[in-house]
Amino acid sequence: MSTSFGGPPRVVIPRWVQLVGLPLVLVLAWMLASTASHVVVLFIVAGLIALLLDPVVRTFGRVGVRRGLAVAFVYLAFAAALIVAVAALGTVVVSQTKSAANRFNAYFTVPHGRTHQTSAYRDVDRLQHWLNTHHLRSIKIEKSGHRLVRKIQRRDVGKYTHRVVNFVEGAAISIGKGVFDAVLIVVISIYMLLGMDRLRQRIDRRFPPGGGTPLLLRIEHSLASYVRGQIALSLIIGASAGFGLYVFGLTGLLPHGDTYALVFGAWVAVVEILPYLGPWLGAIPPIIYALVVHPVSAIWVALLFLGIHQLEGHLVVPNVMGRSLRLHPLLVIFGLLAGTAIDGIAGALMALPLLAVGRATFEFFSERVVFEPWRGGEVTIPVEVEPVQPVETPAALDL
Repeated sequence: MSTSFGGPPRVVIPRWVQLVGLPLVLVLAWMLASTASHVVVLFIVAGLIALLLDPVVRTFGRVGVRRGLAVAFVYLAFAAALIVAVAALGTVVVSQTKSAANRFNAYFTVPHGRTHQTSAYRDVDRLQHWLNTHHLRSIKIEKSGHRLVRKIQRRDVGKYTHRVVNFVEGAAISIGKGVFDAVLIVVISIYMLLGMDRLRQRIDRRFPPGGGTPLLLRIEHSLASYVRGQIALSLIIGASAGFGLYVFGLTGLLPHGDTYALVFGAWVAVVEILPYLGPWLGAIPPIIYALVVHPVSAIWVALLFLGIHQLEGHLVVPNVMGRSLRLHPLLVIFGLLAGTAIDGIAGALMALPLLAVGRATFEFFSERVVFEPWRGGEVTIPVEVEPVQPVETPAALDL
C-alpha cells in the first residue's frame, strides 16, 4: 500500500495478481453465481433493500431511537403497506377480470329483443348502416361480420374466457407462492441493516475516506438517485397514459375514458417500476374496461400503450435514468437487456440499481487502487555505474 500527499491511501495491485488472480476471481465468482443463482438474487435484492432503507433507519437513530427498534418500525410499516396493496390489487384484478369475461361472453352469445340478436350482430348491422348512410355502400361487411360472429360462437367463447379467468387466478396463486422468497429477503435484509454500522466502520478502517465520501454513503446516494429517477419515470409514463385515455374519452374513442383516466394513469405509474413489462401490465385494466364498454375501443387503447411502450424503451428510460444515474443512455439500455437475458424480469428490475452501485463503487476505488504498470511506468532498474575520470587535453598540459 502506498500513500499520495493529500489523498487517500492507495493499494497497488501487483502484475502477477492482474495476470492470474483477477481473472481467476472473476471465473470463480461467475461459477458461484451460476450455480446458486437463485440464492445470489435473493441476497442482492436484500442488500439493495437494506441500502435503500439505511438512511431512514439512521434518521431514527439521530432522534435517539435504538437501531433495532428503528429497523423493526420501518419494516412493520413497509410490510403493512405492501400487504394492503397486494391484497387490494389482487381482489380488484380477479373480480374485474371475471366481470369482463362474463360480459364479453354475453356480447357474443346472449340474444336481445324481438329479433333475438346478440350485441355482436347488432354492432355489425349498425356499422353497415353507418357505411350506407355515409356514401360507402360499396363496402359490404355485414355478411363477413355475421360469419365471423358465428365462427366465434361455434368455438365456444365461454370456454376461452373461462381459461382467461383461470389464468388470472393461477397468477394470483403464484404470487402467493412467492411469499416464501419475500420472507427470506426480509429476514436477510434485516440482518444486513442491523450490521450495517459495523460493516461501515470496517470498510472505513480498511479504505479510509481520506476527506471524501465513504463507500457505503456513496452507494446509498447512488441508489437514492435511482429512486428519484424511477419516480420521475413513473410520473412521465403514468401522466402520458392518463392524458391519452382522457383524450380518448373526450373524442368518443373510449366511452367515459376521461372519467377513469386518473385511476388508470395512477395504475400505470405504479407498475412502471417493472422495466419493459410495466406498460403492458398497465394496459390490462384499460383494455378490459374498453372490452366491456365497447370492444372496438380496445383497439385504440392497445395502440396507445404500444406507442407508450416504444417511447419508454427507446427514449424515456435511457435519458431519464441515464441522467439520474450519470450513465450513458446506451449503458442503460445494455444493462436492461443484459439483466433481462440473465434473469428475466427480476434481472431487468435489478439492472439499474446494480449499475448505480457499480458506478459508485468504481468511482470510490478508482481513487485508491493503482495497477502496477507493465511498461513505461515508474518502475526503474538500478544500475551501478563507475565514475569516469576526466581526460586531460594537451592544451591543459601546456598550461
